[in-house]
Amino acid sequence: MTVHHVLFGTYTKKTSKGVYEAAFDEETGQLSDAQLVFPATNPTYLALSKANKAYVVDKRGDQGGLAVADNNQRPMKEIGANMSEGSTPAYIGVDEDRQLVFAGYYHRGTVESYKIQKDGTLELKDTWQNAGSGPRPEQGSSHVHFANLTPDKRLVAVDLGTDEVITFDVAVDGKLTEIARFETITGFGPRHIRFSKDGEYAYLLGELSSLLSVLKYNKEDGSFDHLMTASTIPTDWEEHNGAAAIRVSSDGRFIYTSNRGHDSVAVFKVSNLGAEIELIQNISVEGSFPRDMNFDPEEKHLIVANQNTDNVSVFARDAETGELSLVQKDFAIPEGVRVTFED
Repeated sequence: MTVHHVLFGTYTKKTSKGVYEAAFDEETGQLSDAQLVFPATNPTYLALSKANKAYVVDKRGDQGGLAVADNNQRPMKEIGANMSEGSTPAYIGVDEDRQLVFAGYYHRGTVESYKIQKDGTLELKDTWQNAGSGPRPEQGSSHVHFANLTPDKRLVAVDLGTDEVITFDVAVDGKLTEIARFETITGFGPRHIRFSKDGEYAYLLGELSSLLSVLKYNKEDGSFDHLMTASTIPTDWEEHNGAAAIRVSSDGRFIYTSNRGHDSVAVFKVSNLGAEIELIQNISVEGSFPRDMNFDPEEKHLIVANQNTDNVSVFARDAETGELSLVQKDFAIPEGVRVTFED
């Protein structure tokens, strides 16, 4: 029996108390034994470093930022925090090579860059501020929803509010230099981006438009070119939907996106060396408002957190066809948002 451990970030608006951990049985595809391991306020995102430090979104009074915790202890032991006036980040990325952490702030429209200290704590090195807006009601100002590395170690930020993807060169000390800016169609509302196995293509998910775009990534200058776009929901779906998470299988053959409203996972087949996508499945998440989702380490399963129904669903994944089939739907995690495996 192979048992992995998975962490769940949550909202704490109702009954949740922070970050939870559960055991995952690789053989049966079953989650069990949920435990609160790090009390926090709305820890909607977290990332782990190879040194097993957890960088956790936290809200403390009028301040928001990142808590740093030792993930070798249970409950996790806090070893530091970087808080500042205002809202919390929406995304956290870890740069192991340069020992940096990046935070994307949705409500502030900023990207922050931190240097990891020897004890795992963080020192703020740079703050980049965006400005602008889009045509939709949700796009009144800059909303950075993602900040993480490209395959060639640049930083890419995705701004839902301004319909932009911004590329940066990153210095060893964490200083950011903007080098390219890609504009989507207006109202696309980009949320997250992932790359093909060879780094030639990027897959940009539009939250507000429920669209998935294929972009050509130009390594020479960090720019992007649009190639094609497909919908994450059926053509006859007329109610509200917001696309959320995107995952790409390690072999690059399949892409998975979550739909909040349609309450499904969309499965796309990738072809033409990564340049083309085709929707092949929409499967119900057996819950409401699926946020993040993640593969187990062997990519035999996909685990999906459903925020509004306080449940987590597990799907078996066919490695040949890419399609999903339900294994478990009643595992309780309150207000689940983030899914990340520890081992």
